[in-house]
Amino acid sequence: MTKTTKADYLTKVKQLTKEETERLLSRMGGKLDRRLEKNKISQEEALAMQLELEDEQLQEWRKVMIDLKAKEAKKAAKAKIPSKKKSPAKVKVKSKLKTTAKTKTPAKAKSSAKTTVVKTTKVEPSK
Repeated sequence: MTKTTKADYLTKVKQLTKEETERLLSRMGGKLDRRLEKNKISQEEALAMQLELEDEQLQEWRKVMIDLKAKEAKKAAKAKIPSKKKSPAKVKVKSKLKTTAKTKTPAKAKSSAKTTVVKTTKVEPSK
């Protein structure tokens, strides 16, 4: 960010609506805000400087996001290419062994948890 504003940012500031101007002023902080309060710079200059600062930050953020996406794509491409061929999975077969049946005593049935149902009644107010 420079101390003087560029002409294109000043023209952008003049085209802003009142609501956009207020939003831009609310995002302003630090030195710009203090300089504006002390009347060292005009409101238009401060807004132009804030627009310039936000554009610079946006460009830096876009650059970082492009780098991150490139790294993720590289990881994804690396993960898709297997380094070694895997052998086909072995299927486990259950053995079917017959055992001699012994007479068993019948098992006792386990008691299941009892559920209780609560009935609600509607109470009407008396007249």
